[in-house]
Order: sequence, then structure tokens, then C-alpha cells
Amino acid sequence: MKSRTHVFVAISGGVDSAVAAAILLEQGFWVTGIHMQTWHDTAMTIGSQYRHNLRDRAQHTAKSLSIPFISLDIQEKFFDQVVKSFIHKYLAGLTPNPCLFCNPQIKWGVLQSYALDQGADFFATGHYARIKHQGIDSARLFRGKDKAKDQSYVLSMLSQDQLRKSLLPLGSLTKDEVRVKAHQMGLASVDEKESQDLCFLPQGDYRDFLRRFTPEPVQPGEIIDRQGKVMGQHHGLPFYTIGQRKGIRIAASQPYYVIDKDLQNNRLVVGFLDQTIQKELIAGHPNWISGESPKVGEEFAVMVRYRSKPVPAILQLSTPDEFRLKFNQEIRGITPGQVAVLYHQDECLGGGVIKSAC
Repeated sequence: MKSRTHVFVAISGGVDSAVAAAILLEQGFWVTGIHMQTWHDTAMTIGSQYRHNLRDRAQHTAKSLSIPFISLDIQEKFFDQVVKSFIHKYLAGLTPNPCLFCNPQIKWGVLQSYALDQGADFFATGHYARIKHQGIDSARLFRGKDKAKDQSYVLSMLSQDQLRKSLLPLGSLTKDEVRVKAHQMGLASVDEKESQDLCFLPQGDYRDFLRRFTPEPVQPGEIIDRQGKVMGQHHGLPFYTIGQRKGIRIAASQPYYVIDKDLQNNRLVVGFLDQTIQKELIAGHPNWISGESPKVGEEFAVMVRYRSKPVPAILQLSTPDEFRLKFNQEIRGITPGQVAVLYHQDECLGGGVIKSAC
């Protein structure tokens, strides 16, 4: 790549994006920092201070690196495309992972598009994953070097056009190496605690959020077993996830788990551990990074949720609208709304939204 290739780097205010920008500077790129101000539930934070703190930290990072800084206020778009979708999917009985759709729709869909419109050659983030460019027309996504931090799963819904115009400078580093580099550079963000929460619900409870933001009150209802026997009362179907054990509170010789949701009758279906086991799933809205489906009949490693252990499975069917997987072993708690992501060795091939399992 030419030495003065222009890269816009998404600066969040954390250590990872700061080091990503610093690495690109060291490599001779012309770097501009870009930050997005997203919507946050102010009832769960200290007013708007949380959002302003993130912007101030991001601006401080850019200043310490002596790079230009741009902040885009995308609160309305974020609420419409990410938060509303989150609410609607929970009400539909699903358990979504908003990050998988925020990335292609917002972080890349808005920030990358803005960067390219401003003349940037590439858009970069601090994700722990690797991109291998094959000329100017193709790119492939791989796991990051740090397997404990690998984030290729949450990038699996990116398109080929988005990926080939992207750089991921941290993909070949471990988290410890990133922290050492941040200390060496004197970056203030190195000591910031990493958030494990949804970005729009920092330190918040999604159940309380749903109670306040759903268009209609979430209704309690009956808990039943597979034979239809009433076992107790639930607090509202959106507050439960397939495979969940905690919060059922039914006395029995062994724990009960959520195995299904009867939306029509507002009933929560529970069963024992052996009834949570599945071997097949169907996923919709497939996104294949190469633009072509993996080969039907072949075996792939599959993650059915973020941070889950990859499990071998055969791709039995693949159409433009859905695909079917059969696992080589029994697995628990395949959850509609999560994303099933396929891997060939370390390469992330893409995936789709889980519709059902059996």
C-alpha cells in the first residue's frame, strides 16, 4: 500500500481503537479519527454525561496522537435501526445480538460510508480479527491471533464491499500486547475498564429497559411443560431465553430450563436438561462474505453465539433465503435470534440468524 494511504479510524475512547490508530500512524498511513455519538438510555446512566465522556475520551486520544478528529451525532439513526430492532425482536420471542447488525448497518454502514465519501481509502477499527486482502477486489476474514479476544464472529455479517475497504490493525496482536503498547505510548485510555454491557445499556438491565420502552406492557403468563401442564407463572416472555435456567423458580427433583416460547398463548415452555439438546438448526438472512455459499455437504466449525465453543456441523442445505446445519454432536440452547457463524479452519465464512432448532 502506498505510504500516504488515507485511513479513517473509528475512535471509541478505549484502548483498542487508540492503539489501532497509533499502529497505522507508525506504518505511515495518513490517519483521521472518527467517533460516533450513539443513543444511550439516560435513565440507566448519569444523564447525557456518559455519552459526552466517551466523546471527550475519543477526542483526547486523537489529540494525543496529533490526528484530525471528527464526531458524528447519529443518535436518531442508531435508535431507529439498532434499538428499535432490539425491542421488536425480543417481543417476537427472539434473543438478538445487536452488535452483529450494528456493525454492518451503523459502524460500517454510517462511519465507513462517511469516510469513503470524504476521500478515505480505508476504514479501520480496533476489532481483534484479521483481514487478508486479495488485490483490490476481494478480502477474507480470519480469527484474530488472540483466541480469547477474537471478534470475527461479530464481524460475520459484513459485506464483501465493506470488508475489502477495511483494516483491522489489532488482528495480529494479543490483548496483553495491545496494553503494553498503550503503556509505552502513554495513552490514558489504557487503564479504562472494558465494558461487557450493551453499548446503549451501560450497567443496565435489559429487562427493565424493555418494561419502559415496549409499546405495550409485557404481560405475565403461565409456565407449562411439553404436555401442557401448568407449572407456574412467568414475568413476561421477553425476559426469558431458550436454554435459560435461572429465574424459573419451580420446585422439582432437577432444574427446569426454558425450551420454547408459545407466543400465541403467552406461555413459557420448560423441561429438564435433556430436553434442551438439539442437533440441527435452520438460519435465515444468510450473509456469505465471499458472496458465495459454502459447499453443501461439507463440514464446518460453527459458533451459535458469541464466545461459544465452535462445534462441527454439516451444511445440509443452502439457498439465498436460508441454510440448514446438522451438528456432529448434541448441543444445548440453540437460541432463535442469535447468529450461527461458519468457519473453515481460521477463516470466517459468514452466517445467518437462527430461526429454529431441533
